[in-house]
Amino acid sequence: MPSLLPHPRIGSISTELAWRVLALVDLYRLLVPLVLGVLYLSISPAPVGQANPTLFTITLVAYFVYAVLSIVSLKRRWPEIAVQTFVSVCVDIVAISLLAYASGGMKSGLATLLVLPVGAAGFIVRQELAYLFAAMATLGILTQQGFTSFAEGGEMGDFASAGILGALLFVVVMGVGPLARGLRESEERVRQSEVDVANLAELNQFIVQHLRESILVVDANDNIRLINESAAQLLKGGPVAEGTPLGEVSPRLLYLLHTWRRHSYDWQQSSIALPSADGGGLMQPHFVSLGRDGKGPTLIFLEDTSLIAERVQQSKLAALGRLSASIAHELRNPVGAMSHAAQLLAEAPHLTEQERRLTSIITNNAARVSAIIDNVLQLSRRDSTRQERIELNAWLREFLDEFRLTTQTSEETLVFVPPEHDLDVRVDPSHLQQLLWNLCENALKYGRSENSNAPIEIRTGRITTTDRPFLEVLDRGPGIDAADTERIFEPFFTSGKGGTGLGLFIARELAQCNRAVLLYEPRPGGGSIFRVVFADPQRWEV
Repeated sequence: MPSLLPHPRIGSISTELAWRVLALVDLYRLLVPLVLGVLYLSISPAPVGQANPTLFTITLVAYFVYAVLSIVSLKRRWPEIAVQTFVSVCVDIVAISLLAYASGGMKSGLATLLVLPVGAAGFIVRQELAYLFAAMATLGILTQQGFTSFAEGGEMGDFASAGILGALLFVVVMGVGPLARGLRESEERVRQSEVDVANLAELNQFIVQHLRESILVVDANDNIRLINESAAQLLKGGPVAEGTPLGEVSPRLLYLLHTWRRHSYDWQQSSIALPSADGGGLMQPHFVSLGRDGKGPTLIFLEDTSLIAERVQQSKLAALGRLSASIAHELRNPVGAMSHAAQLLAEAPHLTEQERRLTSIITNNAARVSAIIDNVLQLSRRDSTRQERIELNAWLREFLDEFRLTTQTSEETLVFVPPEHDLDVRVDPSHLQQLLWNLCENALKYGRSENSNAPIEIRTGRITTTDRPFLEVLDRGPGIDAADTERIFEPFFTSGKGGTGLGLFIARELAQCNRAVLLYEPRPGGGSIFRVVFADPQRWEV
């Protein structure tokens, strides 16, 4: 059976319109008894209800009570709108027909009150059901007129008036049908446009928030109207609410904005760098006016210059690595010959003590140069990365067994503290072994105080904010001076005796080859923490 409700493609706004129309009809239903009651009680002789006052009064009260009860059902929207419309129109037809009969039939003119309820129903239900309502109303009008003529001997012209009114009801329904369809289609187009605009706004917001570029928009009063996550992290290190004054977030950026607005030269040349919120990098703002006069909203791009500097540095180091590899290859043979000659000289039977000391110096320094050459050659081979997906904790247990056996280190000296859950990482195992070997050797050499037996700890886990897996080497040694913390990863920098200054540099380079990061931070209570933060293995899975 076809539905008598509006066409299914009419959306929720059309349904809302139907409920509003039904509410207006109920308001009309409240006013009709009130107005008729006032006419009946205030005018003598009464223009209505004179034919049957008792029936008129009872019908008037019942009609008003029904209208009041309909308010509750309309607010709860129960039962459904089709049922409420059908019941309400039926009540209207019966009530108004009885009121017309009690007032003398068509001569009272009360039957015309059916035009509005029947016409309004055409906005809510399908036209077939609206024609049914018109037919029922016409039948009710003719029936009450028949009873009136039988009881009071009415004139035949009253039947003609009843027929004309019935025809008028059909004409109203015919006119309301196309109007209702046009109104529904218009509202559907408006609703679809609103949905499209809302979806587009959400899409724009999503794109802006997840851009790698850091952007924000400030209005003419220097209040932030739009800012993405990247810009908020650079400026404040956390979320920034829309509407916040720019001066509260970054006074320096506000000063640069005012300086740019006061001058007419190119915005790219007018901006200078300012430090980020964490002090770990520099950013360069670029300003673009969104208004024609240059005094309205302004779009600000924040360029992280530390990333650019890092890329330039990496390019320099890569070129240095290739050059050093070539030089190291040429030095290996002469150094080997020097070392071999020194060993042969040390075996001579008639060397003095001073000659033996000089021979030892040659041998030791030749070994040191060989170690430097080996480290430099490792730099030239770091591009050959073969990443695998490994379970970090299981791999660490095998590594520590080999490291303890090779260096004759006890389990009490080098302790592994695994987490409760497995950790999958994507890394080149040979790179990870060399990186961790360097960190553990440094911890054994420099991370243990003479008066302390605190063990060196190896820990794994996940970063709380990003869920990226990490590996830590912790010690309770003297730590690193604050002035040297930025230099420990530089090539050939060393604060200890006998070191080449390439261990930590190579470790960081190997980490970067595997999209990981090697960081240092002082350990609370004394000591050092070297942390390797791996990339998300799911993100880099091919």
